[in-house]
Amino acid sequence: MKWLAENLKGILISLVIAMAAVFLGNIFPIVGGPVFGILLGILFGNIIGRPDGTAHGIRFTSKNILQWAIIALGGGLSLKQVYVTGMSSLYVMMFTLSAAFLTAFILGRFMKIPLKLTSLIAMGTAICGGSAIAAISPIIEAEDRDIAYAISTVFMFNIIAVILFPALGHLMGLSQRGFGLWAGTAINDTSSVVAAAYSYGNDAGAYATIVKLTRTTMIIPISLIFAAVTFINREKQSEEKHVHYSFVKIFPWFILWFLAASLLNTTGIIDARAAHIFTETGKFMIVLALSAIGLHTDFKKMVETGYRPMVLGFIAWVVVAVTSLLVQKFTGQL
Repeated sequence: MKWLAENLKGILISLVIAMAAVFLGNIFPIVGGPVFGILLGILFGNIIGRPDGTAHGIRFTSKNILQWAIIALGGGLSLKQVYVTGMSSLYVMMFTLSAAFLTAFILGRFMKIPLKLTSLIAMGTAICGGSAIAAISPIIEAEDRDIAYAISTVFMFNIIAVILFPALGHLMGLSQRGFGLWAGTAINDTSSVVAAAYSYGNDAGAYATIVKLTRTTMIIPISLIFAAVTFINREKQSEEKHVHYSFVKIFPWFILWFLAASLLNTTGIIDARAAHIFTETGKFMIVLALSAIGLHTDFKKMVETGYRPMVLGFIAWVVVAVTSLLVQKFTGQL
């Protein structure tokens, strides 16, 4: 009862904003619910202000529900499909992932962008936008304003991609499969991938969707790498203080539950209808968590971060898009 009293108000206000965000996202799918969730949360929190007694619930929603959302998304993912598609798109995926992380971390250091924000932008660009950012934010203990900034950056380029990619694909004469692979590896959010690829053709849309789902599974190894690096860095910093951190506490346990849910889908225990429910639930939970993050974000501090992370996100996105095309060209997949 004590927990409920502390958290209910914050959860409810996040829920109301999330429902409004989903409604607007359905009307303007090119923007999507997650972006509306962040924006409405920021507007409400910074203009109207958070009501008294909502802080605990908002914090719970932004942290815990974000992790549960990743687990729910796992229930909608078949590893069998991932394996089949992964074999044909492996080279492109590995090169685009490497290009995104190398570009982000090298330029991020050169541009003096905080490491946590750089990591979020790199993860969102390399893998799958909001879901990937949601996966590593608790591992690296990212600030809400950095999460909001990273997601806003990544989703802005998604919107540009939906408009620009089909025209560029026709200009370059890409095949349905070639465009599907390009969209699936170079556009981040699933809804944006689907919108861009299906506007190019049904075959492109179907293939891009599966490629995107395959790309989503890279959340697992990359999150584990971030957990290991975070643990090592903390151990180095704590040597002088003679304090030791437990890797068990840092380990992203929700990633294992994500994998377990995916295995249940793969074995057929979660059927197609249930998988759809898991996917839609996971998507809504991400909007819910991002609405809470928006509520908890200080817009002034976000503005103080400046334009450099936005530039970093743009460069990383362009590098990924070009790398995908080049690898396809050299491997004869275009």
